[in-house]
Amino acid sequence: MAEETIFTKIINGTIPSKLMYHDDLVSAFADISPKAPQHILIVTNKPIPSVNDVTREDEAALGRLFTVAAKIAHELGIAEDGYRLIVNVGRNGGQEVPHIHMHLIGGQKMGGFGFAGA
Repeated sequence: MAEETIFTKIINGTIPSKLMYHDDLVSAFADISPKAPQHILIVTNKPIPSVNDVTREDEAALGRLFTVAAKIAHELGIAEDGYRLIVNVGRNGGQEVPHIHMHLIGGQKMGGFGFAGA
């Protein structure tokens, strides 16, 4: 089992947060340092350190990241105009927390693909 992360603490309620979505595979909550008007983190409930650690057993959870992203984008009213989904991998890829998570970013026109701060 991977070590406990800030995300597992949010999922299990050790760190208070208003969950926007939670089921048996994934959870979603607002990013504490938003990069756009809407910045939601969607995380696997199982603490998988990075994409490099994914196994076939994780496929359902990874697929759920995308279906939940679409659901939340519709709920936030940003689906029609568009949004960005980002998964960072490793230190050089910008991953700060060793727990797979997807950033759903929207609510404004997204510029060209930037490499820092996503």
